[in-house]
Amino acid sequence: MTQDTRATDRTDRADRPDAPFRRGFDRRTVLRGAALGAASPLIPATAAVATATAAPATVRGSDRAAGSASWRWLGTAGWRIDVGDRTVLFDPYLTRFPTGLFDGAFDPGTRLRTRPEVVDAHIGRPELVLVSHSHWDHLGDVPHIARTTGARVVGTETTYHLLVSLGVDPGQISVVKGGEVLDFGGGITVEVVPSLHSRNKKCAYFAPGTLNAPPVTAPETISDLPEGDTLAFQVTAGGSGPSAFLMGASDFSERAVRGLRPDLAMIAVPAGTATHRYVPRLLRALDSPGVVVPVHWDNFEVPLSGSPVRDPSMDLEAFLTQVEKASPATRIVVPDYRTVYDAAMCPGGSHR
Repeated sequence: MTQDTRATDRTDRADRPDAPFRRGFDRRTVLRGAALGAASPLIPATAAVATATAAPATVRGSDRAAGSASWRWLGTAGWRIDVGDRTVLFDPYLTRFPTGLFDGAFDPGTRLRTRPEVVDAHIGRPELVLVSHSHWDHLGDVPHIARTTGARVVGTETTYHLLVSLGVDPGQISVVKGGEVLDFGGGITVEVVPSLHSRNKKCAYFAPGTLNAPPVTAPETISDLPEGDTLAFQVTAGGSGPSAFLMGASDFSERAVRGLRPDLAMIAVPAGTATHRYVPRLLRALDSPGVVVPVHWDNFEVPLSGSPVRDPSMDLEAFLTQVEKASPATRIVVPDYRTVYDAAMCPGGSHR
């Protein structure tokens, strides 16, 4: 989850030859002003960036056309990545049940639930699920996905123990700490990056803690899912990319991300300023990615239909302005639920 600046219990929520994604596009593919109002949905990305498909993009540092992967934003921090006929999911939270988080009545005792018909409509047939941390808005639907698809789950030791307690086969789960570079064959490589959870204005966050053994009883409420350390992932599709840096929370280890140099960076929007100079430090450490995609700024208790509605605590416009200032050559794509993006984050079609 991203951090909160309003409630105690509410939590985290110059072109260069080596950056070809930057050439030939408007840098900010989002409409300003009223389209970014707290209660207003964004204009669908298919309309906002329709002119961005005129020329094929290439992967940074390569002459090969970037057409090997497609991307769908699943809301919050979640992504579906399709590489040919293979599907990778990151933090797929789709059930989006109410907890009171967005109306000032947050209830840590809210019972966990999954709506299979909603989840199954969006995930395809995944073979790999990457989990940044174990809060409900990242892990909540993963037990159902793992049990029904047989997908391999990659996450922390805490994620492992929680999933096993929720009926997932231990043999499906790969425990990682950060630093691993995993080759899943067929051109899919995953680099695990040690990371940090975002914090509220008191430099705290909801449900900290880690597990070194399964819980005594299976989790039943959102407070039964501790954060359990946080990871980021860099996923590379194909021998020469594109590479994408995926975040599940709005903080990071500067030393851990330095040198990754992703083509795409899916960056969690902060709800406050607890992380010192978050945007400029991160973009500098990532060497100014060709494309930045803000995530975790939507109200994730609104059903995943239509266009996203912004979390009213998130100043998305300020975040976009900071990206423009820190990395003037970077193209910004504000994503939409209904759009399928190609490997350069240009719209390639609609969800089916």
